[in-house]
Amino acid sequence: MISPLTDIGVNLTDKSFAEDLEQVIESAVASGVTTLLITGTNLLESQQAVQLCRRFPDVTFSTAGVHPHHAKEWTPQHAAQLTSLAADCKVVAIGETGLDYNRNFSAPEQQRKAFESQLELAAELKMPLFLHERDAHDDQLSMLKNVMSQLAGGVIHCFTGTQAELEHYLDLGLYIGITGWICDERRGMHLRELVKMIPADRLLLETDCPYLLPRTLKPKPKSRRNEPKYLPHITGFIAGLLSTDSEALARQTTLNARRLFNFEHR
Repeated sequence: MISPLTDIGVNLTDKSFAEDLEQVIESAVASGVTTLLITGTNLLESQQAVQLCRRFPDVTFSTAGVHPHHAKEWTPQHAAQLTSLAADCKVVAIGETGLDYNRNFSAPEQQRKAFESQLELAAELKMPLFLHERDAHDDQLSMLKNVMSQLAGGVIHCFTGTQAELEHYLDLGLYIGITGWICDERRGMHLRELVKMIPADRLLLETDCPYLLPRTLKPKPKSRRNEPKYLPHITGFIAGLLSTDSEALARQTTLNARRLFNFEHR
């Protein structure tokens, strides 16, 4: 077994985990994934994420935020409610927040309003950001540039963008989250070269479960559900691309996660 791993993106509030969550977490720990960061994507799920942390305090932390898909739900009261959630010792980042012009489940102007409010909140609370972005790079970059000097860092979660976009985010000092997308021969091939450009001390690993089951995983689970226990598979795949070993990559990325999210001092 390789060194303990940290999965910085697990959607454990998803209904697909409702029946066997305890087993999922036990399997993760048994596979060496000993720290799980549960993603909050709206106010309700952020609250649920904190509740899950209370159920599994030894292995879980969470984020609190409103995903761009849910930006249309944003009200002036959200900031106060997220501030209250962020006071919990298990909440280590503001998010999942950002911009997503790919599907526009919320109108772009609604997304920008909710994102701006969460940027202000992260700056006020001195907390890192857990960021999402799809097809909205220029606007997201512009908004981040305005506040980065006031922030405690952040991660672009599930990065799938271009080399230029990667360079822009690295220039801002952000960490880069890589998922099993990189294992997908249909759409992740470009990431296999870009991952080599990410400084070792800025790389984070995640499953984004239950989504993005690695296509290189054999045998595949009948449910097609991704789980944190598959993070070692993603780690090994990326280690091969980087010409390093899984042990070294596990140590480095776990150290990176601890540095960004300050797990030990929450």
